[in-house]
Order: sequence, then C-alpha cells, then structure tokens
Amino acid sequence: METGIERLAAAFAAARGRAALMPYLMGGHPDLEQSKECCVAAAEAGADLIELGVPFSDPLADGPVIHAAGTKALKAGVTPHDVLDVCALASQRLPVVLMVYANVVLAGGAEDYVDRAAAAGASGLIVPDLPHGESAELRAACDAAGVALVALVAPTTTPERLTDIGADARGFVYVVSLAGTTGERGQLDPQLPALVERTLAATDVPVAVGFGISTGDQAATVGELADGVIVGSRIVRAADEGGAEAVGAVVDELARALR
Repeated sequence: METGIERLAAAFAAARGRAALMPYLMGGHPDLEQSKECCVAAAEAGADLIELGVPFSDPLADGPVIHAAGTKALKAGVTPHDVLDVCALASQRLPVVLMVYANVVLAGGAEDYVDRAAAAGASGLIVPDLPHGESAELRAACDAAGVALVALVAPTTTPERLTDIGADARGFVYVVSLAGTTGERGQLDPQLPALVERTLAATDVPVAVGFGISTGDQAATVGELADGVIVGSRIVRAADEGGAEAVGAVVDELARALR
C-alpha cells in the first residue's frame, strides 16, 4: 500500500516540469458539507495536492482571512475529528496535508493523532508552531505511519538551521515567503528567489512556497523558482464568498497560470 510520503512524492513528480499547485482550505469552512464540496472542486479544477487547515483558537501563523475562517468553523462546533472526515473524502482524490497546531496534535498524544490522520488518508502534517528542534518525537511517529512531517523555512532561518531542516525533511519543505502571517500581498518579497535557492540546495525533497501568493502572475513567478505553489487566503476568501464554485474558478485560474 502506498504511504502518504510516497503519495506526496508522486504528486510532485506528476506535475511534469511545472510547479505543483496546492490550494489551502480551512476544514469545516464555510460549513462541513461545503468544506467537502470545496475540496472536490479544487481537485477537479487542477489542484495537485490540498493543504487542509484544522481550526484552532490561537492560530499564530494565520492572517485575517484564514483566522476568520477558523473562528467561524470553531463557533459552528467543528472539531479536529470533523476535519479528518473532510480529509478522508478529499484524500480519495488528491494527497492531503493537514495544517494543524501543536496543541491539537499533542493533546491526546502524538502517536494517536498521527495514526488517526493516517487512517483518514492524510499524507502529511504541517505544524507551524512546533520548532524543528522539538519535532523529533512527532517526526518519529509520522515516519512510523508513513506520514510526512513537513518542515518550514522562513526568511529568518539561519544557514545552520536550514541545513538541519533540509536533512530531516519529509515530503517537501514549506518555504514561508515572507516574515509575517498568511494573507494576500501586492507583490512578492524580492529576497524570495535567494531563499528558495538556498532551500533547494539544502534538501533532496521538493520545495514549495506559500504565504502572500494570490494571483496567477504571482503563482507563475513562484512556479519558476520552486517545485510547488501554495495559495491560501485567496482560496479561503473565495470559499466564503461563493462556495465550491468560486473555489473551482480560482484554482482553475492558478492552475492555468502554472501551465
């Protein structure tokens, strides 16, 4: 049986000379049923992978759009288990990487959460508030389940830390394109090409870039630099404003730009 790590590798390889597109969707937003519909729409419109957020009360990496979506989901009673149900459906179509905060993972034990995520078809976890130096236990649990613990690299990452992250990387490395939270930006950080180049040199796995990417032109520019492009706030805003149909339209625009 193919592991989650193997599914991620296959998805990047299948992009065939272009960057893989990974839209971010908040689990349970705008509601649970529409959340599932949005994942299906993204898959049908040209996504290669899906990043699925688990709503959390103190999402330190999230800008206003994604923060508001998570708050809305929590107020509606969406639980981490509910998001795994969304993951189970979405993972039938594409590899799914869960973006989940450490408290959710560790509350009942890392192995338990990883096993439940794997059973729901998750290919990877992104835990933005878990420092690399404190991630060994969770990475071991993920390795045992065939799930990738995806590491993050930021503009503030030191060369020494980048070397360590690159050596331990599973699935792909997530390059945070700017210092700050998620959100649509008018232009990309001029230092991004150098950061991506350093990250590519430090690891053997694909490198995907997220934070601040919202337009087709921006996606195409990043797609020339990296192996993957992650778009969040614009996708979440589309889900809020027009549900699955709007998500499909945005993903189609981005996918065309990357071709």
